[in-house]
Amino acid sequence: MENITRLFQAFVAPAIFVSAISLLILSINVRLMGIVARLRQYARARYDATRAARLEEAGVYTEQIILIERRAEWIRRCFLFALVSLVGAIVSCLLLGLGLYWKHAALLAVAVFVLSMLCLLGAVGYYLREVVSALSAVRDETRDPRFSAPPEGERHDSV
Repeated sequence: MENITRLFQAFVAPAIFVSAISLLILSINVRLMGIVARLRQYARARYDATRAARLEEAGVYTEQIILIERRAEWIRRCFLFALVSLVGAIVSCLLLGLGLYWKHAALLAVAVFVLSMLCLLGAVGYYLREVVSALSAVRDETRDPRFSAPPEGERHDSV
């Protein structure tokens, strides 16, 4: 009975991290979906501008697409690191349980858990980088008159 109690105690700390990492992954996924939707919107707008021979407007969309693709890559890396961290937290739970019967497994669990937390730190670093970049991209977009000006032929003067 004592081993079962110790087993559950060994599972608690990594299990809390599993829950926290899962919530972070959910947040990353929502952010990635937003970036992909925005990327598709700009790709479509660039296509429409190119077909209508509005090359300057198409160029502005191309610049934005490049920035969004960079942000998408940072979120992809963030996602990857968070998933590796989740796997590490789960494996460390299992190794801690096995460590009750095989002492080397407990040492391995500690090493896996530390690596998992380092991956989580990497994920948070990429997430932070993307969030900072997203805010500056919005500022740049609102300051760029080429981006906010209506296309030629669609200007309406007030009377």
